[in-house]
Amino acid sequence: MIDYATPADFAIWAERAAVATTASLLYVVADCRDAAEAMKGWNPVKEGYYLDQMSAYGMELTRRRRAAAK
Repeated sequence: MIDYATPADFAIWAERAAVATTASLLYVVADCRDAAEAMKGWNPVKEGYYLDQMSAYGMELTRRRRAAAK
């Protein structure tokens, strides 16, 4: 079982983020942040996994905010 984020994970997250509502994206980012914090000092690989997932969903939020600002 692979515990770290793979390129396939990033592709799936990007696809899901693209169709998610902004509220859903905010929820996922907060949930990932909490999960990463829970793994801190206990499982650094899973901590990184959740930080990667948070980043992927956060990038979609940033893309939307920049598009709305134009």
